[in-house]
Amino acid sequence: MTFGTFQAGIHPPYFKEASSGREIRDISLPEEVVIPLHQHTGVPCDPLVKVGDHVLVGQKIGDSKAFVTAPVHASVSGEVKAVEPRPYFTGANVMSVVIATDGEQESASLPGGTTVENATPGEIKKAAREAGLVGMGGAAFPTAVKLSPPQDKPIDTIVINGCECEPFLTCDHRIMLERADDMIAGSFLIMKAVGAGKCVFGVENNKPDVIELLSQKIKDRTDMAVIPLETKYPQGSEKQLIKATLNREVPPGKLPMEVGTVVNNVQTAVALLEAVTTGRPLIDRVLTVAGPAAREPQNVRVKIGTPVKHVLSECGGVQDAAKVILGGPMTGWAQSSLDVPVVKGTSGILALTPQMARVTPHLACVRCGKCVEHCPVMLYPNFIGVYAEAKIWDKAEAWNVLDCFECGVCAYVCPSKRPLVQFVRFAKAEVLARRQAGR
Repeated sequence: MTFGTFQAGIHPPYFKEASSGREIRDISLPEEVVIPLHQHTGVPCDPLVKVGDHVLVGQKIGDSKAFVTAPVHASVSGEVKAVEPRPYFTGANVMSVVIATDGEQESASLPGGTTVENATPGEIKKAAREAGLVGMGGAAFPTAVKLSPPQDKPIDTIVINGCECEPFLTCDHRIMLERADDMIAGSFLIMKAVGAGKCVFGVENNKPDVIELLSQKIKDRTDMAVIPLETKYPQGSEKQLIKATLNREVPPGKLPMEVGTVVNNVQTAVALLEAVTTGRPLIDRVLTVAGPAAREPQNVRVKIGTPVKHVLSECGGVQDAAKVILGGPMTGWAQSSLDVPVVKGTSGILALTPQMARVTPHLACVRCGKCVEHCPVMLYPNFIGVYAEAKIWDKAEAWNVLDCFECGVCAYVCPSKRPLVQFVRFAKAEVLARRQAGR
C-alpha cells in the first residue's frame, strides 16, 4: 500500500508507546482555576465577571464583539477571586479570571441544541461561536471563523486531521478510538456548515487500529473516506496535510480555502458535536501527560484553567525532570513555572529528563544544507537564521521568513545546534513591526 505524504520532513523517534494504550480518564478538580481571556488567535476577550461573583459551570465569563475571537467560559463553579494578568504558557502575562472551586459543579443553563440531521449551517456556526470553539490541535484559531469562508471561496472537501505527528502525544489517537462516532458526526456538521460534499480523515499509518475502526464505521458512506498517511513530521500541518490527502498545494501566504478545503482537528469535531446538540461550551479537553520524567504517562480530560502542577500530581508526579513542555517537543513551549494553566490549545504536558533536555552552545552555520533539504515549506532556514542573528531584517524578509510556520524541523537536523526557530520568531516579529510602522 502507498501512503499519502508531502515533500521533505523528518522521521524523529515518536515515543508514543507509553500512553497510546491508556484510555482517557478524568482527573479531580483543582482548588483553583486560572482562565485566560485570550486562548485563541485573534482579539482578546473582555471580562464579563468581577471579583466576588459566583459563577457556574459553562457560564460565559469573557467575550468580545470582534469577528476573529472566541468567548471563554467557567470550567468550574465557585467564586471569582481575581481578574488580573497571570502567567501564560508563552511566558507573557495575560488577563485572566481566577475562580476558587466550590466543588459543587453546578451548571449554568445552556441554550440547548438541535440534532445533527436538523442543524442548519447558521445554527452550526452560531453554536461554534457561542461555545468558544477553537482549533484544538494547537493553533487555536476560532472555529466559527474557519466555518465562515467568503462566498467566493467555495469549499468542496473538509479534511479532518488525525495525524498527531508530534512525538509523545496520543490524546487524538484515543479520541478517535473512544469517540469515533462522535467525531464522525461532528465532521458531518463541519461539512454542512461550509457546504462541502466530501470529508477525508487523514491518519498516519502508525495508528492502524484507528484506520481500521474508521474505515469500518464509514464503509457504507460515499461522502467520507479514510486516507492512510506516511508517518512523518510535520504531516499534521495544514498545508502538508492537504497535499498528502488531496494533492492540492496551498499558495504561500494563503489559506486552505484557496484550494477549496477546510482543515479541523479531531477534538474540534467532537467539541462541535457537543456544542450543536447540547449547547455545551468548550470547558475541558483531553491531553497527554508523557515524557521520560513523567511517572505515569496517560491521557486525561482536564478542565480549562487547571494548573499544570495539579495535572502532573494527578498523574503520579515527575521524577528527575529538567524541563516541562506544554504541547509537543517540536512546537511546544518550555515552562518556567508549573502554575500556568491548561488552555484550549494544550495538547500535552511533557516532562523531560536532563539527558533529553540538555542544552549545547550553538555554533556558526556550516552551510551543510540539511535544513533546506528537510524544510517542508522549501525555505532556506540557514539564510533566514544568519540574517536574523545579524538583525538584517530586510534580508530575512526577502528570504520569506513569514512563510515559516515554525515546525522546528530545521533546528532538529542542524549539526551546529542553531536555535533556528527562535531566530525565525525574532525575525517575524521585527518584520511585522516594521511593516506596521510603514518602514
